[in-house]
Amino acid sequence: MEKHSPIDYWVIKPMSRFMSNSITSGVVLFIAALAALIMANSPLSDFYRNLWQYKFTVGFENFNISKTLSHWINDGLMAMFFFVIGLELKREIKGGELSNPKDAILPILAAIGGMVVPAAIYLIFNIGSPSEGGWGIPMATDIAFALGIVYLLGNKVPVSLKIFLTALAIADDLGAVLVIAFFYTSQISYPSLMFGVLFLGILFTANKIGVRSPVFYGIIGIGGLWLAFLLSGVHATIAGVLAAFAIPANVKIDDINFTQKLKELANSFKNAEKATKGFISKEQHHIIEHIRDYSKAALTPLQRLEHGLHPIVAFIVLPIFAFANTGVEFSGNFSESLTSNVTLGVIFGLIVGKFIGIVGITKLTVFFKLAKLPQGATWKQLYGIALLASVGFTMSLFITELAFTNPDYVVQAKFGILIASFIGGLSGFLLLKYSKNKLETE
Repeated sequence: MEKHSPIDYWVIKPMSRFMSNSITSGVVLFIAALAALIMANSPLSDFYRNLWQYKFTVGFENFNISKTLSHWINDGLMAMFFFVIGLELKREIKGGELSNPKDAILPILAAIGGMVVPAAIYLIFNIGSPSEGGWGIPMATDIAFALGIVYLLGNKVPVSLKIFLTALAIADDLGAVLVIAFFYTSQISYPSLMFGVLFLGILFTANKIGVRSPVFYGIIGIGGLWLAFLLSGVHATIAGVLAAFAIPANVKIDDINFTQKLKELANSFKNAEKATKGFISKEQHHIIEHIRDYSKAALTPLQRLEHGLHPIVAFIVLPIFAFANTGVEFSGNFSESLTSNVTLGVIFGLIVGKFIGIVGITKLTVFFKLAKLPQGATWKQLYGIALLASVGFTMSLFITELAFTNPDYVVQAKFGILIASFIGGLSGFLLLKYSKNKLETE
């Protein structure tokens, strides 16, 4: 029987359970955002505001990059977040919810509706004004928060509807990435961009010839692709998504051969020469190394990286981003900010736009028999899901920083995001909580 130390029992295992829980990443994100709001409106507000303007320089005397801490977080750390999004997208397209066109059509169309209508509503409030560039802000859905709320409800929400929301949020993320790539880039340096394309070509070529080392992809992806995009003017986080699509998504050994090899190695280990005093013999050590090698070969590099990076992104990268970007000061012009066209455009775009876009497109798709409503789900539950999709948070905050240089617009947009996310999240939760599944009503 496996023995556990007190550290395993009281620290490691509880932490593992906490981090594997699908709700906790949303809770940590909420705490980080709340801490930022408290600090920004406390005697520490000057320290909080000045902290993100502290400059860090990386490089050598004649070649270096000097950026504020805020930029390193938004351009650097968030590239890891977008890398994980890219890994999830590739996995879903190759063998997940977006792999079968018949199953994917409803969430993809719903995601498109949930992006176009919010952008249009924002523009109704801001067209022709200096703030019209923020149309991309209400287009995004925060997958961590939305799914966290759904999983709080347990079996109140059918599994099919959870899958629908996951696929919708992933398609939504892909749309947001494309919007950032095409509409929120600064002046482009074509030589740097060409270097980026070259490094991307190296990554895809390595995939084709069978290179599976995460270290190789990390060195070329960060030292080459990400750096070239950072210098090109195309937002550096896009490099994260492109690099993810170059990661191999195939196994070197199939499940049947893997199972057979494990049986053979387990039998060899059992019959191998034994060591004394709790150690293993040299022969047993070699067998364990073979088991480790075969285990790596049975996993795709994509899944290994996604599994390894997900906790880092969920519990370190996103909370740091939220802490750095949600510290809005409730100053004297608070009421004025709440009624500004930017704030109203974001609020109505996220809540009303997401609801109309997702529900409207879904009704049309079902009416024309292009797809069916998720199995066991009711229209009332779909309304709840559409409201949860108005939780924009992470991606909306990110686009805000790209869309505006005017600090007043940034503050107004953040007010809108926080208010809409709270209203949409709470109303969606309550609607789903008190609605019944089809099976319960029949």
